[in-house]
Amino acid sequence: MKDAAPTTAPETFYLKNYKPFGFEVDSVELTFLLSPNATRVLSKIQFSPKSDAVDPRFFLHGEALKLISAKINGEAVTPEMVDGGLTCATPDTPFTWEAEIEIDPAANTALEGLYMSSGMYCTQCEAEGFRKITYYPDRPDVMSTFSVRIEGQESVLLSNGNPTGQGEGWAEWHDPWPKPAYLFALVAGDLLNHPDRFTTQSGRDVELNIWVRPGDEDKCAFGMEALKKSMTWDEQVYGREYDLDIFNIVAVDDFNMGAMENKGLNIFNSSCVLASPETSTDANFERIEAIIAHEYFHNWTGNRITCRDWFQLCLKEGLTVYRDAQFTADMRSEPVKRIEDVIALRARQFPEDNGPLAHPPRPEQFQEINNFYTATVYEKGAEVIGMLKRLVGDDSYYKALDLYFDRHDGQACTIEDWLQVFEDATGRDLSQFKLWYSQAGTPRVKVTEDYTDGNYTLTFEQSTPPTPEQPDKSPRVIPMAVGLLSANGDEVCATQVIELTKAKQVVTFEGLTSKPVPSILREFSAPVILQRETTNAERTFLLAHDTDPFNRWEAGNALATETRVAMVTHGAAPDAAYLDALEKLVRDDNLDPALRALVLSPPSQSEIAQTLHDRGITPDPQKIYDAAETFTQTLAQQLETSLPRLYAATTVDGPYKPDAKGSGLRALNGRILSLLTRLDGGDQAARQYQAADNMTQQYGALACLMKAEKGATQSQAFFEHWQSDRLVMDKWFALQVACATPQTAANVASGLTNHPLFDMKNPNRFRAVMGALAGNHAGFHHDSGAGYTLLAQNLIALDALNPQTTARMCAAFQTWPRYDSVRQALIRAELERILASDGLSRDTNEMVSRILQG
Repeated sequence: MKDAAPTTAPETFYLKNYKPFGFEVDSVELTFLLSPNATRVLSKIQFSPKSDAVDPRFFLHGEALKLISAKINGEAVTPEMVDGGLTCATPDTPFTWEAEIEIDPAANTALEGLYMSSGMYCTQCEAEGFRKITYYPDRPDVMSTFSVRIEGQESVLLSNGNPTGQGEGWAEWHDPWPKPAYLFALVAGDLLNHPDRFTTQSGRDVELNIWVRPGDEDKCAFGMEALKKSMTWDEQVYGREYDLDIFNIVAVDDFNMGAMENKGLNIFNSSCVLASPETSTDANFERIEAIIAHEYFHNWTGNRITCRDWFQLCLKEGLTVYRDAQFTADMRSEPVKRIEDVIALRARQFPEDNGPLAHPPRPEQFQEINNFYTATVYEKGAEVIGMLKRLVGDDSYYKALDLYFDRHDGQACTIEDWLQVFEDATGRDLSQFKLWYSQAGTPRVKVTEDYTDGNYTLTFEQSTPPTPEQPDKSPRVIPMAVGLLSANGDEVCATQVIELTKAKQVVTFEGLTSKPVPSILREFSAPVILQRETTNAERTFLLAHDTDPFNRWEAGNALATETRVAMVTHGAAPDAAYLDALEKLVRDDNLDPALRALVLSPPSQSEIAQTLHDRGITPDPQKIYDAAETFTQTLAQQLETSLPRLYAATTVDGPYKPDAKGSGLRALNGRILSLLTRLDGGDQAARQYQAADNMTQQYGALACLMKAEKGATQSQAFFEHWQSDRLVMDKWFALQVACATPQTAANVASGLTNHPLFDMKNPNRFRAVMGALAGNHAGFHHDSGAGYTLLAQNLIALDALNPQTTARMCAAFQTWPRYDSVRQALIRAELERILASDGLSRDTNEMVSRILQG
């Protein structure tokens, strides 16, 4: 179901215009009479007018609903149908609203509200999907208890809360915890469960289930263990205990997002919960563990305490992302997790923050809230939480969180409520820190140094470039973690956090016997871009000696970046000292294999393009690609005599386990194999592919072969073996495009859209092809413009089916201002073509309009 194209400019909503709803919702009773094309929804809602209402109008949201009847206190009424819902005259005393409506789940390809996926009924109500189920005040600050009755022929009928009754063809549920409508969920289908139990720290016995389609029962065990680990961790670290008698997870094939934290009934994209060694890679396992934790942690940071309005989205998402990052760091490797998070931040959020889609973690306005489920809200929102914790200290952080839960349980809150808790718990003034929530853009911190007579001085200057609608920025509070090393690698000054609060700030370290080597922004203590003139010799030193794992990796990443930039701009050969440092590091068996794998993983081609753009150089995607190929070939030749031994030493023996140790070794082994393939023509990769007993090694070997254009036989065999497994096929589709050359990427992607197994209606399959095309930097930005044209025409086609996924995929075009005038003209033409298409959704209209403003 698709929203009608706006006949006038889409309405813009502003944070400053917030007004609370004029009624309390005392209780909600819903009855669903399920039918694929004509589901009836009966609602019975108790309303109480607020005596101090700012806006006393009775307005209920509703979209794409067929109203059958409406009553107030049992008497039929005829509501006035208005844009976005209905309004009606109401008593000035408590009253009962009843309505019967009809909806068509089978026709709902937008995957919002109640829809069908492979014969299963399921819902997605965040952010504003409940208004496509029935008429209701669909806003997060309206919270109520829900009782639900479901009538249908399916064997499993699920909703929020605890079950209160069931029989042939019906089931009833009651959620005793008040919640906003966006947390409502319903699932009905012929499903099988993977059951377990959990006993909370207070002794509550909780029934656990992962519900799947028949045939997926063998892919639930890891997810269940991840759930139980999450429940235990949240009790031990945050003191948060689960509060219902049952916790259900359902795997759904068609889902716009990764998962949804509906109270007691989490609905997951199948790719984010189903796993087995044969079908899932180490990356899949780690992602599943993190997402299950994320959605479970929302039970307190998002459900029990929710956000007052959608402008406050980062309140629940930033905090919960930070909590799931803590969890993963505890379950696996803290340094590796931190590095991976920064890589993701720079790949997704930094381009957003430095382009036409820039917005603060708490935006001031929006037209379509679905467009603000962004890296800025999630990942930068989490970085802001991390900075706050670093500033106040661990003890004060957890003291403030206890106060937050005690003070605001059952409430819909704001960023102001959140920061007030920290001010009350710690006595700090956080008014300047609040700028992180209201200012867009990535701050630049320029650092200069001076050493005189035993005194070492660092001068920090912070600035933030203009962003849309925010030309001028004030200095922020930036926690800058700094350590000092001696010339022989000893730490002469342990890590200390310097609080930058001014545009320019000077810090002096006294009593040093010689000039130190600074290690700045340790643990990536703030989401900023550090600007400091240094040398490759110093970077090589830090790569070898820095005691901070993040900055050790950062030194290697900076060396790789400088080497690539020099190759692109001056045709330079790869830096010999850097190659020597890499060789020494990769041979260091005492170093964490996962960290060694990360150091061997080069910065992305898109990151190199952004670095060039930041330096005033127009990036050439083909030259960046060529430099990457040359460097990797040179590195392989440098390590030629060591690669066979390193490959053998990092091969994991014994049964597959998706734990941190095995995953780290396989990650390093995969990097070694990719280098070895450049020298042996794929012989070792072919042997690994044939012998692999797990997807990580099989898929990794296939990727090496395809990149070397030697994998046609294996790719066909892979397809024939796995064609009935939809999640493995997503991997296969993505790999075809990711491994294509710049000249062939668009043609490969185009061909795949005509493949019998390609389904545009399935977000996972669409993202597998089009997302891989956008991620193939030189292929997408090939000077023919074929990649731009192909993505645009597919987005136009998808918008008629699924505006939400379409709008998010439009972000592939957001970096267009950094390229040459020819590419800019090609991209602009495609964006204008999207904007001019008939019936364009509000979601896509807003995204494309914002991108064009860049």
